[in-house]
Amino acid sequence: MMKKNLGATHALRAVFAIRDKILSGQYSPGDRLGEVAIAEELNISRTPVRDALSHLAGEGMLERASTGGFVIRDFGFDDIADSIELRGILEGTVARLAAERGASKVRMNKLDKIILSIDECFDTEKFKVNRTLYAERNAEFHEEFGKLSGSEVMERELSRVMKMPFASPSAFLSNKKESRAYYLELCTAQQQHRDILLAIAKGQGTRAEAIARAHANLAMVSLGETLAINPLKFTSQNSKSK
Repeated sequence: MMKKNLGATHALRAVFAIRDKILSGQYSPGDRLGEVAIAEELNISRTPVRDALSHLAGEGMLERASTGGFVIRDFGFDDIADSIELRGILEGTVARLAAERGASKVRMNKLDKIILSIDECFDTEKFKVNRTLYAERNAEFHEEFGKLSGSEVMERELSRVMKMPFASPSAFLSNKKESRAYYLELCTAQQQHRDILLAIAKGQGTRAEAIARAHANLAMVSLGETLAINPLKFTSQNSKSK
């Protein structure tokens, strides 16, 4: 079990490292990613790197090359912004439908337990967050949340959106520097998790939808911060605004 957990941790570490290089412009569209080079750079085995590459392909950041392996997909700012907005719309709809139709108590209880597990990621004395653990449990929350409305259509469409570039809930976690502001940002996100479930439990569909959409919009704020640091990263690639 320990080896399995260690492998998962190394895979997530590789996911963060590769995402960072894409966000910072160290990797460009069309670049081929080699398992061996990444494994050596991170001082981990090739298996978690392979898992990380498959994960990022599932998120839409990479695509499989015809000759094998993975390359960076070509996408632009508008692609990312549209994906994040669409996720907000869908998660908002899931929240509203769950409130209006009545959410499963079993699923609500499971989400409550996940929220409590996310609390364990916060060091309230040092104002720090275990971002690796947070990313794992945050992803678990959103995956379970997608099932809350009981609609297979919504669950399927949300799953599709999560495969778009940087649309996943934890896509911008890795490129943030540790700071009090970063800590408070994640505290806000965690409080929104609670507020969404509370609104659903009270049958407040409109409120639940609004909070869920605002929650997804935090990723748009992170995208803006990323562009402020790397202003040329996305604007020169497939930008529809030009």
